[in-house]
Amino acid sequence: MAEEITLRLDRATAEDLYVTLYEVGEHIAAGAPVTAPTKEEAERLGALLHELAHAIGRRCNAYCDHLG
Repeated sequence: MAEEITLRLDRATAEDLYVTLYEVGEHIAAGAPVTAPTKEEAERLGALLHELAHAIGRRCNAYCDHLG
């Protein structure tokens, strides 16, 4: 079995992630427009991407030295 990555999401972030993935899928499948997230949604999704990047061993930017 491949290495598992586990992240815990609060309800709002889980909803934001679902809506984002759904809308992107719809856009790809049917050319439907993707709505821009609110500031709060973008902040939650940004924090999730940051956490996910660290969980899979990626550096968050060129100056990210806390991953060794």
